[in-house]
Amino acid sequence: MALDPINLGNPDDILILLADVSLSGTGVTTDNLMDYVLDEGFTEPTYLSAKGEDPDAYYMGKSHAWAVYQIREWKRVLVISGGDGKDRRAHITETP
Repeated sequence: MALDPINLGNPDDILILLADVSLSGTGVTTDNLMDYVLDEGFTEPTYLSAKGEDPDAYYMGKSHAWAVYQIREWKRVLVISGGDGKDRRAHITETP
């Protein structure tokens, strides 16, 4: 069952949600998306947007979690994207 798109703006809520997401398949994979985000230096994310559907992404142990995650911390943005049949990729940008 696919999840509805979600937007969060509280750092604690963002990290709690990410702790319940795991990514398998090809490309970027992790047992715990929160650990991945923290390893990338996003220690206090200020915004999260998640949308789409990915059968290789799991939320609370159930498949078909979100396919695209946009995580912002001040001027840095981490985008993790994938989806059915796609390699999952991660990209970090800095906004001016």
